[in-house]
Amino acid sequence: MINEDTIKLLRECDAGVKMGVDSINSVLDKVESKGFEKLLTDCKNAHSTLEDEIREKLNEFHDEGKSPNPIASGMSKAKTGVMMMASPSDQTVADLMTDGCNMGVKSLNKYLNQYKAADEVSKDIAKRLINLEEKLAVDIRSYL
Repeated sequence: MINEDTIKLLRECDAGVKMGVDSINSVLDKVESKGFEKLLTDCKNAHSTLEDEIREKLNEFHDEGKSPNPIASGMSKAKTGVMMMASPSDQTVADLMTDGCNMGVKSLNKYLNQYKAADEVSKDIAKRLINLEEKLAVDIRSYL
């Protein structure tokens, strides 16, 4: 039997992982430090791997998934553009990425609490995505 909470949690993870990849892609070419670039690239690759896993689970339920909220995505792009024009630096990128990670962690934890009846596999995916976001925020602190 298909559990609605499972599908809803997977959809939110799908949107979140896509937002993470898009955010990293929007700043990656602006990063000067090779170490910082590697951290972002590694995180993007880990997000892409999780995205494939999420897509596979959603396909089992014949679900199309979910795209990031267009308003949130637009606001993120606008903020990135303005901040990078004002101060194009690794410090600015780290600041933007830290804010994005924190928003992702907050949202995903909210959805984990909201969709308590989701299956354990889907909860594990959400937790791994949260861990990726938390780890990136910690790893890039030296660039703030």
